[in-house]
Amino acid sequence: MGYPPEPWTLRGRMVVSVWMLPLALVPALPPELRGAVRVLRLGSRALIGTAWVDYRPGGDLSYRELLAAVLMRAGLRSRVTITHIWVDSPESRDGGRELWGIPKDLAAFELSDSRASAQSIAQADITRARPLVRVPIGFKCTQELHGRAKTTAVRATARCGPASVRWDIDGDGPLGFLRGRRPFLSLVADDFRMRFGAGRQAGS
Repeated sequence: MGYPPEPWTLRGRMVVSVWMLPLALVPALPPELRGAVRVLRLGSRALIGTAWVDYRPGGDLSYRELLAAVLMRAGLRSRVTITHIWVDSPESRDGGRELWGIPKDLAAFELSDSRASAQSIAQADITRARPLVRVPIGFKCTQELHGRAKTTAVRATARCGPASVRWDIDGDGPLGFLRGRRPFLSLVADDFRMRFGAGRQAGS
């Protein structure tokens, strides 16, 4: 096993954009999730989140990431399901797939505080990213793992604030369903400290 056991402790910087899409454009979800979670509907639309993430030294792994996720619900409880995700670390790819069912693939990245790109997928200009105050963040991620729904807790704190992100998405690429659209909200989560996954067993 070339990746750390869960939970992963991670640090870094994340820029998130939130999009509202017609339900017909929501990415297909694994059939194994039916009955466990449903897309959270806002009338005839759904919320999609995308994020550029720079996992920096000081955590269990350091790597870069681009993801897209759908806001879901389990009864009245909110969930997130990641539908698309790329990293530049084989260890992160393998651990994400095998521990939590997160469908990570590899991609080549260029990522700085003001510019982000993932080859043949998307690029973005990031401006006016103003981290303001440190706040707690918590959510649960539900994915398909070994034919069943697996829900994983994520806990973090970060200095959060508004950002302006101008996306340029490859229309023929896997995020082409967002091409020509604009997010209605973008945020920066700077100096985040994240715990992803369940606690290690004593003696492990």
